[in-house]
Amino acid sequence: MPIYMDRHEIPDEIKPEHVARMHQEDLKVQHLYGCRGITYWCDSERHTAFCLIEAPNKEAIQRMHNHAHGTLPHHIIEVDTRVVESFLGRIEDPEKSANSELNIIDDPAFRVIMVLHTAEHLHRMEANQLSIFSQKFHRSIAKSIRHFEGSIVQENDKVYLVSFRSVTNAVLCALKILENFKYLFPKVESEFQRLQIGIASGTPVTDQEEIFHESVTKAYQMAEFVKDQIVITTAVKAQYENENRNAIIDPVCIRVLTPNEEIFLGALLSFARKHWNGPKFNIGLMSKMLGYSRSQLYRKIRKLTGKAPNTFIREYRLNKALELLRHQKGNISEIAFESGFSSAPYFTKCFQSTFHILPS
Repeated sequence: MPIYMDRHEIPDEIKPEHVARMHQEDLKVQHLYGCRGITYWCDSERHTAFCLIEAPNKEAIQRMHNHAHGTLPHHIIEVDTRVVESFLGRIEDPEKSANSELNIIDDPAFRVIMVLHTAEHLHRMEANQLSIFSQKFHRSIAKSIRHFEGSIVQENDKVYLVSFRSVTNAVLCALKILENFKYLFPKVESEFQRLQIGIASGTPVTDQEEIFHESVTKAYQMAEFVKDQIVITTAVKAQYENENRNAIIDPVCIRVLTPNEEIFLGALLSFARKHWNGPKFNIGLMSKMLGYSRSQLYRKIRKLTGKAPNTFIREYRLNKALELLRHQKGNISEIAFESGFSSAPYFTKCFQSTFHILPS
């Protein structure tokens, strides 16, 4: 049977003890609806609770909760328990005290999400140099993540997705990784020394259909498209300074996106995803759809990405083309036209200029 996670918004007066009793009531009637309550997370500070339940469908979960205590979840998503454990660290109840009749779980599901994104140039070196570099690079990252108590959710040669309980640990880990990276290979050309990190925070179930969707999406967007090497949201900045009363985020080392910049980045990339391979993926349509003048759009994109709008558009298309080439979705001419380029020779010229290698 599928596994689901639901989200409950709990009133201020409801304490972890009340949530534990509600969970017990669920367990008493779960068999009537073919469900099996696995565990839950309760966050008394943010007034949320999240239940992990095996069930035939979402409706069975709603009926079980309604029968047990009348409190319906605000949203339910299907999840993979391996992914849940990677993000949250457990998929079963913590061990209860021997002296306690009720297993009260006051364990927040709030997490800080870090995405580490390496430049394409890292994968353009000679094979022997790449092998040596990759081994040291990945060992260094894994060591830093363990030191700062992070949990690797996903990883490959290009991207790490990491979950932290502590904002402080996430920020310090990012700084340490960047410090190690800069001095790992001092003789490597500066264009190879590109590493970008995005940090966002949030809870596992929002109004989307994937676990930690909003915070993961924000972290990916910041790591991949914002020009600065470490980028965090305004919420992460506030949480860091709340955890460290006498500390502030150094703007020289870390870029903090304003709420308006976060909204603009999301809107820009949503537009790009819809129109990237169409003939009207240009500044004119972008300006019209996003509601800015050409000059405003130029300034905003330049400040955020470090690129002019035309360069952003071209490189967005080239990165999509690179994905198509990697997955062998066609020959070079087919992928050139699929990516919105008017000719294969021009596509090849742009590709080589950006990635320092021929598409072939």
